[in-house]
Amino acid sequence: MNLAFSPEDHAFRAEVRSFIKRELPAEIARKTRDGDELTKDDYVNWQRRLAARGWMAPNWPVAHGGTGWNVVQKHIFDEELAFGYAPRQIPFGVVMVAPIIIEFGNDAQKAYYLPRILSSDDWWCQGYSEPGSGSDLASLQTRAVRDGDHYVVNGTKTWITYAQYANLIFCLVRTDPAAQKQRGISFLLIDMTSPGVSVRPIVTIDGGHEINEVHFDAVRVPVENLVGAEGQGWTYAKFLLEHERNSTAGVAASFRLLGHLKELAAQQRVNGKTLIDDERFAEKIASVEIELTALSYAQLRSLASEHAGKTPGAESSFVKIKGTEIQQAITELMMEADGYGALDPATRSALWYFNFRKTSIYAGSNEIQHNIIAKRILGL
Repeated sequence: MNLAFSPEDHAFRAEVRSFIKRELPAEIARKTRDGDELTKDDYVNWQRRLAARGWMAPNWPVAHGGTGWNVVQKHIFDEELAFGYAPRQIPFGVVMVAPIIIEFGNDAQKAYYLPRILSSDDWWCQGYSEPGSGSDLASLQTRAVRDGDHYVVNGTKTWITYAQYANLIFCLVRTDPAAQKQRGISFLLIDMTSPGVSVRPIVTIDGGHEINEVHFDAVRVPVENLVGAEGQGWTYAKFLLEHERNSTAGVAASFRLLGHLKELAAQQRVNGKTLIDDERFAEKIASVEIELTALSYAQLRSLASEHAGKTPGAESSFVKIKGTEIQQAITELMMEADGYGALDPATRSALWYFNFRKTSIYAGSNEIQHNIIAKRILGL
């Protein structure tokens, strides 16, 4: 793919860069640069500035509030956000549930939920994994039993990112336990303030609190919160995961991390010279950079296919695998560069290293992605 930028592309990049410089609060940029924890207010503050500019949902159809950008413009936008130290977009509303609602939801659901996602009036989280149902997601046991105009939901979801902030959760639930396990699943939108919903924090290995368990104890959910047809939730889940895997690759953010690694290596001295001038360490950096550059082309091809009206296919599994492996490789090299200093919380190298261990697990573990590639691309 030819990445030679046109004058219009350069003008667009300047426009995005100027917007970020003007609109992104300095303290939010500092937190993002230093890896400090961002609050819900930080995220919402930035997202509402994007929404006011009409840039909150680049991947949505224009009719629903999308930008109509081409693939190169999306690529430029992601790069400028990353290098401008803008917070990552919380994907659960814009990237995940919105495409499901747009593709499979009814008119009432589109009219109600989509504007509230754009305005950040709603904060969504994702209710997929359960204790004992992670990679084998189709084995999930959370039940939703029809009772008049409601479903009664019982069960537990786990590894739920930012559930402590959310007022809504989209869930896969089992509505027909007698059906084949993939066919007995439905897609429900659940109000987190409903009686019977409780959230238990999970503190991760880096000491952070991003994830949670969410428990449902006889939670009553209106039938109109069912998206699409009952029993078709597995189809919708696969559609969603393909969108999620593309975003999980984090190519632009990895280029930013790579720059941070190079700065770190230029500061550290070993045997009288900087670490970046050490032949073996420089080779490690170069190897990662080559992999990342190749991945950026692969992601652009995937985005081009999506822009042409195709849904992200099994190719998104490849992008997800390589993207998360590269993230882990970069953070491992950061910790190696810091040496003993990596254990100092001020450097954050160890914290980044620990945090990025999870990326090869969520959005479908990399082992599962290899199986998808083998079956759907290689025909094995």
